[in-house]
Amino acid sequence: MNYEYIDSVIKQFLYYKMLGEKTFDQISEEQLFWQHNPDSNSIATIVKHLAGNMLSRWTDFMSSDGEKPWRNRDREFENDVASKAEMLRLWEHGWQVMLDCLRSLSEHDLDKIIYIRNQGHTVIEAINRQLAHYPYHVGQIVYIGKMLAAEWQSLSIARGNSAQFNTDKFSQTKQRRHFTDDFSDSSLAPDN
Repeated sequence: MNYEYIDSVIKQFLYYKMLGEKTFDQISEEQLFWQHNPDSNSIATIVKHLAGNMLSRWTDFMSSDGEKPWRNRDREFENDVASKAEMLRLWEHGWQVMLDCLRSLSEHDLDKIIYIRNQGHTVIEAINRQLAHYPYHVGQIVYIGKMLAAEWQSLSIARGNSAQFNTDKFSQTKQRRHFTDDFSDSSLAPDN
């Protein structure tokens, strides 16, 4: 049962990673650095924050506090990423550290206690905390991208297609599957 949980959360995280990447592909490099106002974050800044959080939370996950002394969270919100290539390096590195950690866990780890800012969490609670945090920020990325894209390609069920989508789904035999199994993108496979 618990191994299914790990497999499921990996698929969830990979799904949100894909949504971010499909957003990056729909906007210009310049738009990655756009800010609505000085108090808002650009897509690049959100990526920088996600990477900082991922590196802090998932490095030495089982043996050190998730808020590392070397992390400078306030600096993550400075809009100073120099290029799309730099932003993508941050993005990939953060996700890789997190996914490698998740893949290293066994079902016996899930009830163990880890700490984030001295607050004890079971491993499941810590994973769930990030499973809420990262999609929150990916949603911001998608929203900004959707506002800026010249012609937005829907990342979910396109407007006006819900009835057909449901008809297709209900025409299939009931089966136990993860919703990401429908994506042909092999990057969603849990062992990548």
